[in-house]
Amino acid sequence: MDQMKEKFAKLLLGEDMSGGGTGVSSALALSNAITNLAASVFSEQRRLEPMAAERKTRWRKEIDWLLSVTDHIVEFVPSRQTSKDGSNMEIMVTQQRRDLQMNIPALRKLDAMLIGYLDNFKGHSEFWYVSKDADESEKGNAKRSDDKWWLPIVKVPPNGLSEVSRKWLQFQKESVNQVLKAAMAINAQVLMEMEVPEAYIESLPKNGRASLGDAIYRCITDDAFDPDQFLKSMDLSTEHKVLDLKNRIEASIIIWMRKMHNKDTKSSWGSAVSVEKREQFEERAETILHLIKQRFPGIPQSALDTSKIQYTKDVGQSILESYSRILESLAFAVMSQIEDVLRADSLTQDPSHAKSGRRQSLTDSEVGPVKKLDPKEEMEKLKEAPNSMTLSDFMGWHFDPDSEAEKKNSESLEDGAKIKKPPNIVTTKKFSYIEKLENLRSLRSPTARH
Repeated sequence: MDQMKEKFAKLLLGEDMSGGGTGVSSALALSNAITNLAASVFSEQRRLEPMAAERKTRWRKEIDWLLSVTDHIVEFVPSRQTSKDGSNMEIMVTQQRRDLQMNIPALRKLDAMLIGYLDNFKGHSEFWYVSKDADESEKGNAKRSDDKWWLPIVKVPPNGLSEVSRKWLQFQKESVNQVLKAAMAINAQVLMEMEVPEAYIESLPKNGRASLGDAIYRCITDDAFDPDQFLKSMDLSTEHKVLDLKNRIEASIIIWMRKMHNKDTKSSWGSAVSVEKREQFEERAETILHLIKQRFPGIPQSALDTSKIQYTKDVGQSILESYSRILESLAFAVMSQIEDVLRADSLTQDPSHAKSGRRQSLTDSEVGPVKKLDPKEEMEKLKEAPNSMTLSDFMGWHFDPDSEAEKKNSESLEDGAKIKKPPNIVTTKKFSYIEKLENLRSLRSPTARH
């Protein structure tokens, strides 16, 4: 109780413990608290292994404290009440706000699933980790790319993983992928519903051309516009350049949308460009923005997102955004660690893959059509997905040559064993934009802390 009182006292003061009244808003204070809690709890989760019991207990306890605030964010809804004389009347009652009522349980489920997937790796023996400070003889030919220098190096047996372990790891990867997409969808939906701050609008130039620059503006306004070709022509070699393009695109979208909805032609936002043209440019910019988000989901938050998080006064939206963001970051991390093991296994099969420090991923040309992730749709897919399982469960589930009842759902392996078909796992055929994650360890958070 004392710990909880101290935690909420800091939140009420807006992180200003001097009491000088210079603290941040309650919404930003809660967002920062969730981000900082996740950073302290998950920053040590650098291996595919269960979370330490004390860290898991701390996470459960403190995240429950912070989420308890949403229990008191309510709205009025109509309800029927029967009086003593049997007559019915309609009255207004309070219930948790609809967006919180839907998304908080969903995010709690994603949270539990991710921790459950880590628990599945208890007692694994076919891969192990070598500390970055170990002798060169222990590290062998394994190399750690510069952007992950702090992570331990994963090793597998000389002959690689067994077929069962390889399939199990792929199964775990697909399961985490489903959680990742659901968290991304919820986070994107919440950010989209947040109001654009006036401070951000005031910082924008007066037209889309000034925001984009002449070269990008000409490409977007050209009659023969191709979003894929546009991205290929851009220099997206570094994270900074990708983020800069994303910021320019988002700023131009806000500018064009304001102009389309601004009826005051005398305003400085007025222009000779027709509303139809602006609408076309805005749609093209939206398409480019979706492609960027799909192909580079690991980049830091844009200036627009950071501004929304910093200036929002809606405590409920702030909690939803921060909780979904840290779950998204944790899923990135687990995906990265699984792919590190699969990559180490592939190197034992074909050492030529070692020429590149990047994880194996699909190329940009393999990205499918642009599609916005829908939170409801992604959560429905998760309901159909099987429960998590350890490697021993997986082996017992898949290999059962003696069961006559399961023969109809099995297929022959080369060694004569029978593999049972897994349940209907709903996943996308392409993991293109999910696979293209480069910097997965950092927890994205707003830069402004004052």
